Amino acid sequence: MLNTLWILLSYLAGSIPFGLVIAKTFCHIDPREGGSGNVGSTNVARLCGKKYGVMTLACDILKGAIPVSVAACAMHGSPLFWTLTALAAIAGHLFSCFLRFKGGKAVATSIGVLIPLAFWQLVVSALVCLFVIWKTEYVSLGSLTLVTLFPILLALSGAWSVLPLALIIMVAVYWSHRANIRRLARGEEKSWLKKA
Repeated sequence: MLNTLWILLSYLAGSIPFGLVIAKTFCHIDPREGGSGNVGSTNVARLCGKKYGVMTLACDILKGAIPVSVAACAMHGSPLFWTLTALAAIAGHLFSCFLRFKGGKAVATSIGVLIPLAFWQLVVSALVCLFVIWKTEYVSLGSLTLVTLFPILLALSGAWSVLPLALIIMVAVYWSHRANIRRLARGEEKSWLKKA
């Protein structure tokens, strides 16, 4: 019963649209009405400035990291339990009950859920992601690189218990970025630095 309640609470935590809250509170704008129309950190940075984008990123990471850390450590959860907790937080971000079951693209929250589970593999993947973003100015391409490389590093390091979650995350992020992938293929993707 307690485990089921925690999974539900993890979904609710994941559903909190921090990008919308931060953009409306500090910039008096609705990120759904400008830029890419997304409530994630990239669009908030594009519309409100880097500081608020970083703030959104941090909050979206924490709403994934905290539930999984508690599930894996404080509650001594099994791999199945912390996997379901992680997926609940990610599902909340993708399908927020506070946004009529719409949401962000789940990258930041996915990073958050993976921090307590496979830290060094995540760090390597994130560094490669940042390099791709630096070279291309496309956060979408960096994000896709991260979720593709991460399962490979898990397999190479023998972290099999995290691999199923990583593969589900990869599929979810590719699905949420399907429009970005089409724009990348056409050479029409937007730089995160530009408002238009």
